[in-house]
Amino acid sequence: MSLNLPAGVQITGPIKPGYESVLTHDALALVAKLHRAFEGRRQELLKARVARQARIDAGEMPDFLPETAHIREGDWKVAPVPPALHCRRVEITGPVEAKMIINAFNSGADSYMADFEDSNSPNWDNQIVGQMNLHKAIRRELSFKNEAGKEYKLNDKIATLQIRPRGWHLDEKHVLVDGQRVGGGVFDFAVVFFHNAREQIARGAGPFFYLPKMESHLEARLWNDIFVMAQDHVGLPQGTIKATVLVETILATFEMEEILYELRNHSAGLNAGRWDYIFSCIKKFKKNKNFCLAQRGAITMEVPFMRSYALALVQACHKRGAPAMGGMSALIPIKNDPVANEKALAGIRHDKTRDANDGYDGGWVAHPGLVPIAMEEFVKVLGDKPNQFGKSVEGKFGPAQWLDFQPEQPITEAGLRNNINVGIHYLGSWLAGNGCVPIHNLMEDAATAEISRSQVWQWVVSPKGVLDDGRKVTEEMVRSMIAEELAKVKATVTAQGEDTASYDQAAVIFDKMSLTPDYPEFLTLPLYEAMA
Repeated sequence: MSLNLPAGVQITGPIKPGYESVLTHDALALVAKLHRAFEGRRQELLKARVARQARIDAGEMPDFLPETAHIREGDWKVAPVPPALHCRRVEITGPVEAKMIINAFNSGADSYMADFEDSNSPNWDNQIVGQMNLHKAIRRELSFKNEAGKEYKLNDKIATLQIRPRGWHLDEKHVLVDGQRVGGGVFDFAVVFFHNAREQIARGAGPFFYLPKMESHLEARLWNDIFVMAQDHVGLPQGTIKATVLVETILATFEMEEILYELRNHSAGLNAGRWDYIFSCIKKFKKNKNFCLAQRGAITMEVPFMRSYALALVQACHKRGAPAMGGMSALIPIKNDPVANEKALAGIRHDKTRDANDGYDGGWVAHPGLVPIAMEEFVKVLGDKPNQFGKSVEGKFGPAQWLDFQPEQPITEAGLRNNINVGIHYLGSWLAGNGCVPIHNLMEDAATAEISRSQVWQWVVSPKGVLDDGRKVTEEMVRSMIAEELAKVKATVTAQGEDTASYDQAAVIFDKMSLTPDYPEFLTLPLYEAMA
């Protein structure tokens, strides 16, 4: 099947029946327009990340930017959010697969973030079928029938849609403009926006987005300029687009108000993306001999550096009239173990109670079964109010709080093995096309896999990477455990009736990503090159 492509645009992925419905000439023309206007800046910003990392590796510590003090000290607010974004007490997230889209829309959550990023394995089929699914869902035309014949359809009342494109670091290798790969996020945004923005406006809710993994206000400025051009291109008023930024890098914490300022006409607030945030801390300070975090389970939202970041986000948002959204608890319902299930549900309650009392306007869940619990805890605090925009947070936050990386222990053999097991299991599923995977009663995505391999790398290179029994974590120890945990993972997936073909490759990749001397920036970059 051939497509009518704009001049200079090339599609290298297969074109299956139905793909032509979203890969239209006019949608791809917008992709090309945005690429030609902004790809140079994207590449400059990625180079700036590398330069900043080199300075941190050499000992520089992050701080507030002196050149943006006037923004932090200025008297300004973001533009008001539309009514559809006033009430976001519970937001559910998940990949753009048909059944998950329908279940999320029907979950009872106020909002659904459809994800082209961390919970979605970005093979070509997933990206394009995801676009097709959203195109149908927005028009209430999406349905799904499973192998047993059960049919899934959208309810009359569904959650408000928000869409997360890929981050700045990811390309879309199957789409070339003038022989150059387009940015994955630009492609995701442009196609879904071109086809659906007017339809969403007609239905009263949209176009709304979530923006991931930014490290500076200049990266937010690039998104804002893209929004301006895209709205002009399709003839929509400026400020129609609203976007929530995930604060999921340690560097973005120092520029929260500046990020809101850059997007002030398009801002829908900030979100505390906790798992990528932990990953970012490990990545940024990986060569600092004084830095070594305890195992993942010990890094809760109650530890000081996470607690101060969470409170500072609410403070920044409400100071500027923007929504403050709490992050994701990875806990999920456990069907076959009532005791473990009650413990998991209690964990969700605790998480959402803390967020609501801290002043957050809502929070995330990963499973429809958790929506009622999360909603109940926010309603207890908010009552019949849709949000807490008017609630302020007292206190002063900055480097002293955000860079106080504790605890450093415990690091146990069980914790090390869990990181290896989760890493291999997730990578194997990702290579097989599934980016959202329940493992050991937690919902794992790319962010938690990044923590798993990064902690293993950190514990090997750091003199503080010592198990609680006194053994130093070494390359030889990790490599022997990789073989043992691979066998366990393969036994698990075999018992679940799944193919194990991708897991041997996953173990090889995990070995390379966690033991190579040169720490790889993102595991998804080499993985993406390895997939079709």
